[in-house]
Amino acid sequence: MRTNLTQNYIFRKFVCGLSKEDAAALCFKSVTTVTRWDKGNPIPPECKRLMRIYRGMELATINPKWKGWRIDHGELTNEAGISLKPEQILMGYALMEINSENERVLKTKIIQTARMLKNLP
Repeated sequence: MRTNLTQNYIFRKFVCGLSKEDAAALCFKSVTTVTRWDKGNPIPPECKRLMRIYRGMELATINPKWKGWRIDHGELTNEAGISLKPEQILMGYALMEINSENERVLKTKIIQTARMLKNLP
């Protein structure tokens, strides 16, 4: 079986690093639709953008404050290579929200938050 190297195929496979199945799931489309894109049918702009964001190419276009940040393998990564998983971001936010002077109360809230985060998928 020979695959034609259309611009869309190159974009999906090599630029964004997505399989047909991953691209379909990301864009809420069928694998058949992605196959049509690979053969030359136009990829909708919103799907191209999702694919670029997935690859970490366009995060700054969402908001200039994200300059230097990208999404890499499901983690938020900055130019220095620091990666944050979603649960780490939630924990950091929870710690900032606690804002308590009492150390005992602070520790209790941290433990409660950690237990809640442990149950996240």
